[in-house]
Amino acid sequence: MATQPTVHGTDGASDRPPEGTAETAAATAVRTGRSPADRVLLDAARHSAGRAAAICLLSTAAAVAAVALPAVLGHTLDLALDHGGDGSAASTAGALRPWLALCALLVAAEVLLGALTAFLTGTTNARSTAWLRRRGLAHLLAVGPRRAARFTPGDLVTRLAGNAAEAGNAPATAATALASLLTPLGALAALALLDPWLAAAFCAGTPLLVLLLRAFARSSSDSVSRYQRVQGEIAARLVEALAGARTVAAAGTAGRERARVLAPLPELAAQGRRMWRVYGRAVVGSGVLVPLLTVAVLAVGGIRLAAGGLSVGELLAASRYASLAAGIGGVTGQVSALVRARAAARRTADLLTVPPVAYGRRSLPPDGTGRLELRGVTVTRGGRPVLRGVDLVVPGGATMAVVGRSGAGKSTLAALAGRLADPEEGQVLLDGVPLSEADPAELRREVGYAFERPALFGPSVGEAIGFGPYEPDARTIEAAAKAASADAFVRRLPAGYATPLADAPLSGGELQRLGLARAFAHAGRLLVLDDATSSLDSVTELQVGRALVREVRAGTRLLVAHRVSSAARADLVAWLEDGRVRAVGPHEALWRLPEYREVFATGEAAGVPEGEAIGEAEQRTAARTPGPAPQDAPAPGAATGEGVR
Repeated sequence: MATQPTVHGTDGASDRPPEGTAETAAATAVRTGRSPADRVLLDAARHSAGRAAAICLLSTAAAVAAVALPAVLGHTLDLALDHGGDGSAASTAGALRPWLALCALLVAAEVLLGALTAFLTGTTNARSTAWLRRRGLAHLLAVGPRRAARFTPGDLVTRLAGNAAEAGNAPATAATALASLLTPLGALAALALLDPWLAAAFCAGTPLLVLLLRAFARSSSDSVSRYQRVQGEIAARLVEALAGARTVAAAGTAGRERARVLAPLPELAAQGRRMWRVYGRAVVGSGVLVPLLTVAVLAVGGIRLAAGGLSVGELLAASRYASLAAGIGGVTGQVSALVRARAAARRTADLLTVPPVAYGRRSLPPDGTGRLELRGVTVTRGGRPVLRGVDLVVPGGATMAVVGRSGAGKSTLAALAGRLADPEEGQVLLDGVPLSEADPAELRREVGYAFERPALFGPSVGEAIGFGPYEPDARTIEAAAKAASADAFVRRLPAGYATPLADAPLSGGELQRLGLARAFAHAGRLLVLDDATSSLDSVTELQVGRALVREVRAGTRLLVAHRVSSAARADLVAWLEDGRVRAVGPHEALWRLPEYREVFATGEAAGVPEGEAIGEAEQRTAARTPGPAPQDAPAPGAATGEGVR
């Protein structure tokens, strides 16, 4: 059969991402002409626009109060001095009372507005960070396992945890930036209004301060980016080491592994020291320059006071304004935070630029039997073809075992069956609907998976079994556990099905049985077992196999099998070799081929002897509930060595 490319967006399908996920940062960046990092920051700012606006207003109001206070204090001092020399105490108090009240009001307003700004800044940072993390996690799930594999687990943790937190601080930091500039600029304007010579004295050193801030921003950006990259590398190595902790302990290589994990530490230290040197130079420079500017303003102010150009109150206000204007050096902290946020947004954007899997909106036929068809499917991994032009039909209601040597493409084929991966060429159809055009929610309900190493989610054992596209009731959960031969050991746990997962020590076989129970509890028209019984003993596997026929919702089964007994119990066997389908037919017919028997020579020939396995298959067939034969089932043919069709 000729291969044909997978088509998206036809027959009612759509190329847009799943609902609830935004277009990729890369696509948006191309459309708008902005970098992905800038898009991430703009999206975060848009999400926090209301709170950021409130922060901006509050911090601006606090800045206005801070700028107004020195002028009011100076005027109050001048009134006190003027009335103290020639007025009565009563008239002096009467003249001063409203100004003193205004001073108290400005002080209280500055304190209250500052507190509100700090509170709102904290909540905005938390909400913006949470939004970025949710968006990143949703996008990570939308891109699928294969595309997400370009990032190591530790690197992903760093990007979604630390980097998202720093990028999430950007909206609030940008909102307070206006106030951080308004205070020194307003103070400088006030100095000019008091006396132009005061402003001139301060402005004489301003170019040096601007150059200092510019050099800091340029040097800090590079060091922060390198520091965050090395952080992610160390985190990735640490996660790898923790995942293989038992192997490391058994091999006695803890010291070597520790050295491997910490190998990038010198570079991290170097970048950290560089970062702090840049920051330190900026702080020291501003710490030296700012007091000099203040002293210059006070010196000019003293001269102007002696000449009668300034009053005592105005000199007091000038000294305070000089301090506020010198606060422009504090913009260093704001610039540093924004530089870190942009560097972190760049790493977060790297994740968001990976294109998500495109889904359609077609519904599966309500009366579908789970017929699975692969047409001319080709899959490559690392430049090497794993499946080559595979044509395969799994009849609706049938159980097909997929066998082959290691590397034949069995797990890849299993992943294609439920669209955990997409082929480079060809199509995969379920009940006549291309999976690329199927509605993703319905696809997840109708295709269930059990894996060799299942990951359990949920606070308790029962909830871990119920975890899935919908939540089954307690009776269904217990029935699924019984079918998976898990009910007995679950009931022996301290709290039975309510036992927390952390308090439930599980062997490899028990873990697999819980994974099977989860798949059975959500069984749809197609159930894929990817080597999901490899850790079970032969007796338990036999019990699970019988229950799969008698106690789990009827449908199509696709089993990745390594044991003779598993293949013998299936209606059909698909034999893969070098990424191609070598033969399809009943196990009994294929067993006549020496090459087929060799597939199991190093595997389960390990398990049940051939005669016993085939006998069990016959018993299972006899025990099947009477009914029509599986649809589209091929008639048994003679084994030719090239295939049984």
